Amino acid sequence: MKKKRYIAGALVLVQMLLGLGMGNVWAKTAESEDEPKQLYAQSAVLMDADNGRILFGKEAEVIRPNASTTKILTCILALESEAGERVICVSRNAASQPKVRLGMKEGEKFYLRDLLYSLMLESHNDSAVAIAEAVEGTVEKFADRMNQKAREIGCENTHFITPNGLDASDKDGIHGTTAADLAAIMRYCITQSPEKERFLEITQTREYTFGDVEGKRKFFCRNHNTFLNMMDGALSGKTGFTNDAGYCYVGALREKNRTLIVTLLACGWPNHKSYKWSDTRKLMEYGLLVYAPYYIWKDPGKMNLLAENAVNEESPWKRTKKVKAAVREDSGFQMLLKEGEQVTVKKRIEENVKAPVTQGQAVGEMEYFLNGEKIASYQIEACESVKKRSFFWCLKCVMEWMCL
Repeated sequence: MKKKRYIAGALVLVQMLLGLGMGNVWAKTAESEDEPKQLYAQSAVLMDADNGRILFGKEAEVIRPNASTTKILTCILALESEAGERVICVSRNAASQPKVRLGMKEGEKFYLRDLLYSLMLESHNDSAVAIAEAVEGTVEKFADRMNQKAREIGCENTHFITPNGLDASDKDGIHGTTAADLAAIMRYCITQSPEKERFLEITQTREYTFGDVEGKRKFFCRNHNTFLNMMDGALSGKTGFTNDAGYCYVGALREKNRTLIVTLLACGWPNHKSYKWSDTRKLMEYGLLVYAPYYIWKDPGKMNLLAENAVNEESPWKRTKKVKAAVREDSGFQMLLKEGEQVTVKKRIEENVKAPVTQGQAVGEMEYFLNGEKIASYQIEACESVKKRSFFWCLKCVMEWMCL
């Protein structure tokens, strides 16, 4: 346990050096800490990307069309398919997609890796369909994969029909998602996917030039994510617009020990293209002002349990043995908290267990709660193995005693 206390002390020192929050100490600010009230977006979310906690929500669970923000999922699925070097032969379906489009022609060939820049920088609808067909064969099969991935991420209110986000509907409803689900998808793209670094590389690219495989035509793409130049730490993002969806946006920012995600749905219609940038800045600045990073860890103190019917080499006549227990040394995490929020910890440990006991066996749990909701839990584990007391072991002890 001394080692645990040394670790705790070291963590406090790290907090002091890095400027992380400590306990309930909070530096007051003269600026307003009130939640944003006058947003243009009908649905909005501010999320802590490190753990998926929603820090602010406005109609966060209302399903709405989300336009080309859909393409972040199209991009990450294409990257995870490892099809970057694949040559795409453009179909009639892809070539016939409406604006905004690259202008590819049926039968032309492109490398999929190039079309990902067309997809994310210029938001070309024909490139989205060509990518979907290359990865899964048809748009319908790709949409099935999109919805399957969304469910794996934890998105229960997402239904995608197209890879480009154009307004659509089928027997299961409209093409759409919620602000909360869209934030979760972006969180996956930038923090959880095995292709997260490649995703960031593409979405942070300012300009990109490429040609078709045969070298007959050249294309130029420019990044339309204005947020990249708006705030320090701007990390990634995707715009969107359709008649049904209005202006939409999903963006991420990383500043020191914080990564924030903002999603906006139905954020104005023409001529209010700038509304999404105003809302994004307002939500990001609110998050940076009000929420500070805390390292959450509690020393559980000394923990022992009693193994019943256990082998006790030191006292063979005893039928029990005291066993030490501990929480793993990496049982700590960082999260963003605002003034007045406090994490509470509950320790649950079995006082008695029946032998045999295996080293590393779960014998309890440390549970962390915020506002009554469990946010994390860590196993309490036995520090040693203990054999079960048996007739033959007892006989062996008796024989050894008699031979003394």
